[in-house]
Order: sequence, then structure tokens, then C-alpha cells
Amino acid sequence: MSDTEKTRAGFAAVIGAPNAGKSTLVNRLVGSKVSIVTQKVQTTRFPVRGVAMHGASQIVLVDTPGIFTPRRRLDRAMVRSAWSGAEDAEVVVHLVDVAGEILVGEGGAKAGEKRSAFDVQSIVEGLKGSGTKAILALNKIDGVKRERMLAVAKALFDTGAYSEAFMISAADGAGVDDLKRRLAALMPEGPFLYPEDQTADLPVRLMAAEMTREKLYLRVHEELPYAAAVETTAVEEKKDGSLRLEQTIYVERESQRPIILGKGGQTLKWIGQKAREDLAELLERPVHLFLTVKVDESWQDKREHYWAMGLDFDA
Repeated sequence: MSDTEKTRAGFAAVIGAPNAGKSTLVNRLVGSKVSIVTQKVQTTRFPVRGVAMHGASQIVLVDTPGIFTPRRRLDRAMVRSAWSGAEDAEVVVHLVDVAGEILVGEGGAKAGEKRSAFDVQSIVEGLKGSGTKAILALNKIDGVKRERMLAVAKALFDTGAYSEAFMISAADGAGVDDLKRRLAALMPEGPFLYPEDQTADLPVRLMAAEMTREKLYLRVHEELPYAAAVETTAVEEKKDGSLRLEQTIYVERESQRPIILGKGGQTLKWIGQKAREDLAELLERPVHLFLTVKVDESWQDKREHYWAMGLDFDA
């Protein structure tokens, strides 16, 4: 960046149905791990601001929870959080799993893909109702025939909800640089909102909880539904520069506790070790992580857990 080049900075919200690849895209744009990425859908529970740089532009990325039909209080809070992130941004990117859309159109979709397609249509209606023109980003283009992909793009673009479209693969980076370049150009002129070397504005307490929750679902995603929360209960800066973290994993039933503990505590040990390693790399200092597992049948109905996740309890 030259001394005479004017800086740009603003917010870009990435919205989409659960498992469209939003967190993967944000991490690809930023260049480091910012948001939780697992096989489970609906793992991003609050907007994570990743900071991406492109030339003289700073793009503050709001990676929102998936937008879907809410059924529980937690669902309502997550969907409200997603739309709030979109409303506050200069640019909205609607990420769509193009492979899933094609399967639905051809009649070969599974139940989850059908739900995602329904959620895509709900988002289209929401965008039209808000008067917001979004950028359409068709994701997971790997191995998809061009004519089928273009047919999906045309069908969505014809709804009038979009200003332009990009074909990308967040997983391998195809097309992502073009999208990043466009987002950078759309940022308004102004000073940077964050230091140039900062990649996220998550407090350590929340970032640590997200990291542990990612490892939790990576290890037990088959056995454990979305019935667990992670809360950082203590953060202590040690004299030697290391960080001591205490966290509690909440589950809804006693039968779920041994799933997380594992035989001889090995599963919990693995979760803690992997989370600690990633946190130490991210924070560039040694991390001491202590985990406990507690049963709380009503954790999803307690206001304090929503505050810890940055969600609105009253949504």
C-alpha cells in the first residue's frame, strides 16, 4: 500500500443456510482460523468478526450462524443474530451450496439438503423483504457440471435479490480471490477499524470456548447432537507469559456425560489437548487448559449462557 493510497474499511456479512460453508469461506478470506469449522451443521453460534486485508482495504467479516427455520429459543437467538449481522454490514454475501441445490432439483437430495434448499428460499425472501441486494456466492463448485451450476445461478439471480454472482470453492480457494477483491472495492473510504495484523476481535474468553466446542464436535459429532455448550469460567495471565483457562462443558443429560469423558477420560483429554494446541498457536503463547463436564438439563433456557455466546436471550 502506498502512502498516497486512500484506505477503505467496512463490514461484510456472510449469510447462508447451515453448512453452506460460511466459516470455511471466512477462514479462507482471513487466512487463519477464526470461526468454528466441523462436520456438524449449525456450529457458528454468534457472529465472529474476522479481519481480512486486501491492498488498502480492510474487510471486517461477520460470519453469522446459519439461517434456518427456528424451533427452540436457542434457534431463534441464532437466526436473529445472523440477520442482525447482515443488517449492520455494508455488503452481504449469500453463500449457497450449489451441489445441494442441484441434487434437490434433480430429486436425489437427502433430508438435510432439502432443508437447506428450503432455508435458501427463506433467505431470498428475507433479502427481498429488506430491500438489500446481496452478492450471490455459489459454493462447493468442485466436480459440478458448468451448465447445471449456471442454471442454479440464473434461477436464484432472477429472484431479484442479488447484485452480482461468484462461483467459488471455499475449501480449496477457487474463485475466492476474485470475491475478496470485489469486497475490498466495495468497502467505503475511511481509516482501518483494526490494526493491520489483527485477524479477529473475539475476546479470548469466547475464542477459547469456540475452539474447545469445535474439538468437541469433531470428536463426538456422531453421538452428540447440539446439546452441549462450552463456557470459559476463568482466564488467568501467568507471570511466565502463559495463559491458564478453565472451561465447563454443559450437556443436557447424564447419559451424555460419559460420551464426552470417554473410556478412562481419553475423549475429554483429546478434546482438551487439541483445543490447547490450536489456542497456543493462535495466541502465540503457552496455554494451560482445564476442562470439566457438567449436566444441566435446562442450559438452553438460561440467560447467562446466551450472554456468554454473544446471543440475545429474548430474540
